[in-house]
Amino acid sequence: MDRLKILVVPANDGGCAYYRAWAPFQKLLELYPHLLEMRFDKNPLGIIEEGEQAGQWKEDWDFENMKWADVVFVHNICNWGAPYTGRVIGKAKEFGKFVHYDTDDLLTELYDGHRLKQVYEEQGLSDTTKFYYNNSDLVTVTQIKFAERVKDFCGGVLAVVKNAVDYNLDCWNVPKAPSPRKRFVRIGWAGGIHHEEDVKEFAGVPHFVNQKVGRENISWDFYGRPPIAEGQKRDWQHDVWDNYERILMRGFKGARNYNIFNALPADHYGAIYSRMDIAIAPLQMNPFNDSKSEIKVAECGRYSVPLIASDVGCYSETIQNGVTGYLISPEASKSEWVKVLTKVIRDKKHRINMGQNLNKLSDMYFDLNKVAVKRLELYRECFKVREYDELYKKLENYEQTIYQNS
Repeated sequence: MDRLKILVVPANDGGCAYYRAWAPFQKLLELYPHLLEMRFDKNPLGIIEEGEQAGQWKEDWDFENMKWADVVFVHNICNWGAPYTGRVIGKAKEFGKFVHYDTDDLLTELYDGHRLKQVYEEQGLSDTTKFYYNNSDLVTVTQIKFAERVKDFCGGVLAVVKNAVDYNLDCWNVPKAPSPRKRFVRIGWAGGIHHEEDVKEFAGVPHFVNQKVGRENISWDFYGRPPIAEGQKRDWQHDVWDNYERILMRGFKGARNYNIFNALPADHYGAIYSRMDIAIAPLQMNPFNDSKSEIKVAECGRYSVPLIASDVGCYSETIQNGVTGYLISPEASKSEWVKVLTKVIRDKKHRINMGQNLNKLSDMYFDLNKVAVKRLELYRECFKVREYDELYKKLENYEQTIYQNS
């Protein structure tokens, strides 16, 4: 049988690309090698990567991988920049390929306070983003509200594909780290370098919760500070985390009961959640955040950790108050965070029940091993709608083929 050939063009090696490009397609190839062939190439246009000519185009580049493919999957903005990403899409269309563009947060506008807003405006990324959407056969995003915001710019099919986690990986099967004391509770937050506005939503909360439950009974654990390699100098990312610490610990007094940990690779995140009893996700309400995925649900759920989050983005699709966690209105005062956290810290049975409920939900909907096949279903339907008849034939009877090979 002629297999479907997919060229995956990840934006980079970061966490976003891991969840949207590397992991799902590697899993598809692992599960359905009889249906698919796969190549991964971050530089399919042949830019010189090193030396004096770095950044220049290679002469007589033959576009081997792009010509080989049936489907060209492009993710976010490639490390080579926005024009490069647009050229990947344009070149793929020139060769008659089915183009699948995917993003988890690439809006046509950014909110005030985002570190990249000025870059966005200076480089005209709003219009560039619209080009990606308009010239792709399939655009996939992470949630419904995001889809609503970009639907008018899409020239082909627009679909929602949720983030998922490969629960078969060793890092998602490490034992839950035991609490150091019987009534000790660990509250954890995992974040990157673009959350300066978000941490303001949580400013001073640890101080007030300490007063309510006793600092000796809890620890605040913040994960994501960029590590500094030997010989490396501090840069703006480390300044960002210094600022996080100042904001989060506002009003903090007495003995320190918080820790700040270095970031881990995306395929090691399980080690983070194995050391949490409660997870938090404070977010400012803005279009960017309101378009984000609920990947933390998949991560927390694996380790039965209830999630307390701002009611921003699509958390309302999975977090039910008192059942799988709590949602805090973005208009609520800090006292609401203090009230909810105090309740969950003090009530161990309630905390455990919510975590178990979230575990069942995440196992059902966010296990990549169970949901990866949905991408094949989506491709088959899109080939039909976009009239890629030869590609449709390759997946026409995929259910029977999967059954025969399972």
